[in-house]
Amino acid sequence: MTTPLPRWLRATVACCTTLAAASAGLLLAPPAQAAAGAVTQYPNFAPTPPMGWNDWSYYQCGIDEQTILGNARALVSTGLAKKGYDTVTIDDCWMAQQRDAAGDLVANPKLFPHGMAYVGQQLHKLGIKFGIYEDAGTNTCGGYPGSLGHWQQDADLFASWGVDYVKLDGCNVPTKTGETDEQSYRDTYTAMSQALLNTHRRIVFSISAPAYFQGEANWDSVIRWSAQLGNLWREGADIALGQDSGADKWASIDYNYGYNVGLAALQRPGRWNDPDFLLAGDSGLSRDEIQSQVSLWSMMAAPLISSTDLTHLSPAALAVLGNKDVIAVDQDRLGIQGRIVQQGTGYDVLSKPLAGGDRAVALFNSSDRAQTVTTTAAKAGLRAAAGYSLRDLVTKQVTETTGVISADVPPHATVLLRVHSGAARGLAPATAITWHDVSTAQHPGTYRVTLADHGAVALADARLRFAAPAGWTVTPSSARLPRVAAGGSASTTVTVHGPQGAPGTTVTPISATAAYRAVGSGRVDTVAGQQTIVQVVPYPTLASAFDNVGATSESDTTPGNLDGGGDSYSTEALAKAGATPGATIKANGLSFTWPSAAPGTVDNVAAGGQEITFGGQGSALGFLGAEAGFVSGTVTVTYTDGSTSTGQLGFPNWCCAPTDAYGAKTAFTTDHRDTPTGPANYGISYGVFTNTVPLTPGKTVRFVTLPNAPAIHVFGLAVQP
Repeated sequence: MTTPLPRWLRATVACCTTLAAASAGLLLAPPAQAAAGAVTQYPNFAPTPPMGWNDWSYYQCGIDEQTILGNARALVSTGLAKKGYDTVTIDDCWMAQQRDAAGDLVANPKLFPHGMAYVGQQLHKLGIKFGIYEDAGTNTCGGYPGSLGHWQQDADLFASWGVDYVKLDGCNVPTKTGETDEQSYRDTYTAMSQALLNTHRRIVFSISAPAYFQGEANWDSVIRWSAQLGNLWREGADIALGQDSGADKWASIDYNYGYNVGLAALQRPGRWNDPDFLLAGDSGLSRDEIQSQVSLWSMMAAPLISSTDLTHLSPAALAVLGNKDVIAVDQDRLGIQGRIVQQGTGYDVLSKPLAGGDRAVALFNSSDRAQTVTTTAAKAGLRAAAGYSLRDLVTKQVTETTGVISADVPPHATVLLRVHSGAARGLAPATAITWHDVSTAQHPGTYRVTLADHGAVALADARLRFAAPAGWTVTPSSARLPRVAAGGSASTTVTVHGPQGAPGTTVTPISATAAYRAVGSGRVDTVAGQQTIVQVVPYPTLASAFDNVGATSESDTTPGNLDGGGDSYSTEALAKAGATPGATIKANGLSFTWPSAAPGTVDNVAAGGQEITFGGQGSALGFLGAEAGFVSGTVTVTYTDGSTSTGQLGFPNWCCAPTDAYGAKTAFTTDHRDTPTGPANYGISYGVFTNTVPLTPGKTVRFVTLPNAPAIHVFGLAVQP
């Protein structure tokens, strides 16, 4: 568990925890033994990226001895342990609320009745290493005792339990008087690093300090000293939780990939960037999405640490996690993090040098539409050769190319190839299908479909066949292509028709499959290519687009989920602020109508690119809402004449944040909130805000496209005169 806080909130927490720690006598110098001599370089206890399982993302605090050991046994029974997933780490919430009379940490006796030494023994009997979580501050993120002032005591205790891996979080690290935040973090992590060394036990050390400096000017500096003090480091935001939606999980995977992929210069063999857990096995993610995460993490030489329920792992998830060829890319002995060598709209191409001279090449389609991604062996960094062999590490297909590397990549998918300079005789030519939209006003839905031959041998007897979901047609349904020369291509044109979808976004895949044979070969090979047709139909009203429950009655709080954690506004508290169903909310020169929704029913839109029909003229378009996060996004306004304008929209976080973020203003505040277990946090304000985007003078709004940022919640729209 790592829960990085924004700078403004972390400073507040640091201030408060410093005072509390000082009053409790915790801000003492580390024990003399732990402080003796600075750590110049922590030993290389992780020569390849660590692999294993951690409970946090799936279970959070819902853990016990049976859960931990059950998942450990599943690692063994599924064969994942033999493939390298050999460490089980118990994250936050394992301990009692207080240390014992001797100052030692104590396992919660209800959750771990046999104690942690017993858990370690059972794991070791299974051939599994034992990992454990602590925090460098006064308390863990979950509020349990931290290691501040107990470095050597805790390190010795962990060693006595047989711990092989320590993950040290940084939720509540106080800033010492006269020091910067970074200096205080470095002091605390240095103390634990030295304390672990003093145990003379081989303990892999995972550091979370960089995650608390993500986005700040000294982020790189924190990563650099973390690489001196430990073996790996969590350097950014947490991955999504098991109960989050599939869309949120994918957004989290994509985001964590995005911040980690640029850190290759800060990683080296034995010192690993850690973009957080693998979610393969969780609900809501497609096979392509979980394969993308494992493939991309392997390209980045990242730790492969699963965090799901391994006791109910699907065959698909097991196949993704257990793919030996993909694992080999991650565990390659060179230990080099792959880098982006080519980018385009919605795609990245990564290349990673491998021992023996091969390269791993990943074609990652981050967009919501299938697309053909094309690069070359030269761009991927391979030496010049007459030909190259391409091994798809997922399908296991091996083909040859004269230099072009290309594949049709479905939405959110990654094609992972091992490329070798020099191609063996008899391999099938590498081919790819590409769709091009050539529609016109007179001929909508028209596409040119092209089969390209990237190999050294021509193709003969090529035939394309098309498939579409029920209600859709492709005309013609099949087509023969002329002979395709080596390095050449051949095309045909088709027309696609389908029904208009309901309001919202409809994604329809149309597929093409080409069967052909290489000249001189009797073998028939195939290749597939997909076109994704995205229809966005405007909602007739904002209310018809509502998809989130943001307010609940205090008598039944369970339906609420404004923040992704089951929390919501209290309708009773909203009523005291004048926000009753259908009420007029006048604020900051705007007049909104509060949703006419019953408590515990959908009452707002979590912004996800929805188009909302909305009319009117004015100087600005007003939004009433709040955030469960810290993001902004682009609003597009479409006018009746077909023209558009754009603006940025964001709101402050609904609680405990500056109320002017993104230029927003407070509409009203309420006291306390509803949680899954009832009303809570009395005395704390939860706000609703207004913000605006400019309109083009004299033009009439036809519809509004919301940002693709689900943390933004919209309760109302209004036009400002």
